[in-house]
Amino acid sequence: MANHKSSLKRIRSNAAKRLRNRYQAKTTRNAIKKLRGTTTKADASVLLVKVISMLDRLAKKNVIHKNKASNNKSKLTKFVNALK
Repeated sequence: MANHKSSLKRIRSNAAKRLRNRYQAKTTRNAIKKLRGTTTKADASVLLVKVISMLDRLAKKNVIHKNKASNNKSKLTKFVNALK
């Protein structure tokens, strides 16, 4: 168990940040699944902008690696462009 006040606070803040990161990452994964499930290009284009924004935000805060975000954005853009 931690002895210093600052380390106790760090444990509390890390737990809160972890929960926030998990929530945002799960929300982004659900949005990606929703995007992959769309069949019309118009709907997918609107969703793509939101998903790319979410991925960029996660990468900026180091929740996911920047290359993973980049790979996801690339694959999703290809998917949307292939729709009719």
